[in-house]
Amino acid sequence: MELRGYQLEAAGPALCGRNSIIWLPTGAGKTRAAVYICQQHLESRRGGRVAVLVNKVHLVDQHFKKEFHVLQKDFRVTAISGDSSHKSFFAFEVKQNDVVICTAQILQNALVSKEEDVHVELADFSLLVIDECHHTHKEAVYNKIMLNYLQHKLSGQQDLPQVLGLTASPGTGGATSFEGAVEHILQICANLDTEKITSAQEEVQLLQSHVPQPRKQYDLCQERAQDPLGERLKKMMEQIQQYMEMPSLPQDFGTQIYEQRIVELEKRAAEMFCRKTRVCALHLRKYNDALLINDTVRMIDAFQCLQQFYATERDMKDPTEQFLAATFEENKATLQALAGDRRYENPRLGKLEEILQEHFKPLGTSRGIVFTKTRQSAHSLLSWLQGTAALRGQHIRAAVLTGAGYSNQTKHMTQNEQQDVIKLFREGALNLLFSTSVAEEGLDIPECNIVVRYGLMTNEIAMMQARGRARAQNSVYSVLAKANSREVSRELLNEDLVELMERAIRAVQAMPEHEYHLKV
Repeated sequence: MELRGYQLEAAGPALCGRNSIIWLPTGAGKTRAAVYICQQHLESRRGGRVAVLVNKVHLVDQHFKKEFHVLQKDFRVTAISGDSSHKSFFAFEVKQNDVVICTAQILQNALVSKEEDVHVELADFSLLVIDECHHTHKEAVYNKIMLNYLQHKLSGQQDLPQVLGLTASPGTGGATSFEGAVEHILQICANLDTEKITSAQEEVQLLQSHVPQPRKQYDLCQERAQDPLGERLKKMMEQIQQYMEMPSLPQDFGTQIYEQRIVELEKRAAEMFCRKTRVCALHLRKYNDALLINDTVRMIDAFQCLQQFYATERDMKDPTEQFLAATFEENKATLQALAGDRRYENPRLGKLEEILQEHFKPLGTSRGIVFTKTRQSAHSLLSWLQGTAALRGQHIRAAVLTGAGYSNQTKHMTQNEQQDVIKLFREGALNLLFSTSVAEEGLDIPECNIVVRYGLMTNEIAMMQARGRARAQNSVYSVLAKANSREVSRELLNEDLVELMERAIRAVQAMPEHEYHLKV
């Protein structure tokens, strides 16, 4: 098994048996370097055993099939996730294998378990590989495992495993100053008991030739000149708030802050058995959802969100329900007419149409991902694409990719459905995904030449993860947002934070050993 020069450089301390973190960009082959380190580790010591820890269930199978399978001809490799039956005999599986790939939670459960079939000790392993190791902080499972490790180490235990962390983006931990960012990097190093954080320094040119960076562009659009649908929805919300007879209610309709306050109100009303307030708050939250949808995707999506809500069975003997249903019925025809009026359509969609037209030339080999905030907006964007005449002839074959967790908003995808979509995307049967953040981190998605962040506000880690998806030659990373919006200023801040993080890591790497050890 061969490594590229920059991978070997980053793997250096780990190959010498030292605890280290490998910091390489998405697509540079961190996991491959880890496989090589595991191979050398097992070949050089009798009775060695490796645990490869991941933080998401789907990564267990992916690492097993895509990366660690190469070790199977010489070693016994197994993959155990929450879905598999092996976890109830975890201790037995560990004894039978040389490499165990599992979610961190399964190892943590086994460390604290009293059952003989399940319980293991950290000393049962000689190497721990921690994927996406920037999650080793505060209450995260990785950190619980490492706390256990550090307690044993401080009590003088000698036979603890070597630790290897892998990350593309440690982030700055919320810090905006250089000192704060250095502190954050040192904290992650301390949490992982790391002697060194390594990256491509000598071999940086080789790295750049293998992992091209996308060209970043800001695709900005204006606010709607007029938004009669939004105005009508806000008037209806005012009516409902008047009916509630609570003058102190917030008026900032269509914002996340309003949603938080209305959810708190609904909770309080439920605790105090105040039915009228609770039911009104529930409906106001739905109207607020519709405003957010109207801002993100099409007017018709916002209207349908309310229409479906009011189509469900209700207790029509209740006067509050009667009032709310009547308010919607009185306005329904007007809302529907406004939602169909093309003059007021969302400018973001016009901008997205331009981007997709430019990149998906007929018979081209383009492949892209549009990241959006919610499952609902991912489904709405797919439906918009299918209904947009100009894009139908563009050979775009699109699907939705969302998380496997359950939410009351829209149907979640099972892990099998996720894998099916990714497989079709990899094979080229699909060439565009509308995705929530599930595709940002870890999923093995082939390189794209166009990645669009569609009106998103996230931190610098998520930005780097998404950008890392645009890995094809001459790829483009587009930030599609309203001009002068919070999304744009957050993205500009993220760029500064990434630069700050890189400077902080270089500073930690350059620290004299005694100073580093004092601080860690």
